[in-house]
Amino acid sequence: MTWIEALILGFVQGFTEFLPVSSSGHLELGQSILNTGIHKSLEFTIAVHGATVLSTIIIFRKEIGPMIKNFFTFQKTEDTAFVWKLLISMIPIGIIGYFFHEQIKSFFTGNVKLVGGMLIITSLLLALTKIATVSGKPISYLSALIMGVAQVFAVFPGISRSGATIATGLFFGNRRDEVTRFSFLMVIIPILGANFIGLFNTDFSQSTQISGFSLTIGFLAAFVSGLIACKWMIQIVKRGNLYYFALYCFLIGSLAIIFG
Repeated sequence: MTWIEALILGFVQGFTEFLPVSSSGHLELGQSILNTGIHKSLEFTIAVHGATVLSTIIIFRKEIGPMIKNFFTFQKTEDTAFVWKLLISMIPIGIIGYFFHEQIKSFFTGNVKLVGGMLIITSLLLALTKIATVSGKPISYLSALIMGVAQVFAVFPGISRSGATIATGLFFGNRRDEVTRFSFLMVIIPILGANFIGLFNTDFSQSTQISGFSLTIGFLAAFVSGLIACKWMIQIVKRGNLYYFALYCFLIGSLAIIFG
């Protein structure tokens, strides 16, 4: 993988991780176009996902610190309840990721038509947010669990994780700002967990080697674009403009199916 390819794919990962257009789907399309063999480079996968987690932590740093501190006081507070809801939301993807890890990997084989079909499903989901009635109520334990179930479907490349979880939260009538924050925070531990499992289950001798320079470029591209996309997405959800991305996903999905 050249540094230019790492720059492009890092940018794609960071930018699309937060926008409701499926980062996994776009990486599949990107690697198919560039023919980089990204699936065989564990180092690159860990680097770009680590970069997006870091960008999330930085964006919400003023909230994460006090939230964790209050949680370990073991007192019944709003922060404690929010953390419990986050933990509950992670249960579905944790179960699926642990027991069906190999099956999930089988989806990432460069099947462009599969990505196209999943992108169209994402577009329909985003379009439905136009009719969602947002009452402004806080996220309940039930809606947190259902958002976690919605996150499971994002194991298919082309199903947007942020799109699925945010749309689900909006369908429950939850506050837009809280749904966005919850969606971005609920993925931190699953991503770190997936990378941790990958470190122990992957034969590095079979991993495609990538230069340190290209790895750094990919990390920085994913980190910077992640910061920009995360801030942008927060404003997009507040304004209720998610359905604009429905048109984009439908267009890209259709092109992927036609030319896949």
